Amino acid sequence: MSFFSVNNNCNGCLACVQNCPANALSHRDEESRRTLLHNMSLCARCGNCWRICPQKAVQFDGILNGAWDEVVTMELIHCTVCGEPLYTDGFKTALTGKLDYSLETLCPLHKKTFSLDAWRHLAFDDRTDEGSER
Repeated sequence: MSFFSVNNNCNGCLACVQNCPANALSHRDEESRRTLLHNMSLCARCGNCWRICPQKAVQFDGILNGAWDEVVTMELIHCTVCGEPLYTDGFKTALTGKLDYSLETLCPLHKKTFSLDAWRHLAFDDRTDEGSER
């Protein structure tokens, strides 16, 4: 999808093409028709085409305010306590394949709390065990 567009004022003078520093604009003449071409991957979004156009035909607002294109959507893994998104399911699968253990589905805040609770639990269990031996 190209974000470069022109309005009906465009007369095909090629000022924009000749003055594009990134060579993102070109044209094709076939029989009785001229077609302006734009390559978004080359476009520097410098606005030179917009500034140089004598007809004020270049619609640069689409280049500046272009919408986000969705590229891919993936399933998320959430913290089992608060529901905060942690990572994608694909990331979990790739990482657990390289680890000797499975990932905890806890956010950093709850992972700290869980570790602290486990430590407290062990500490208090040890005291109870020691006390019961006496």
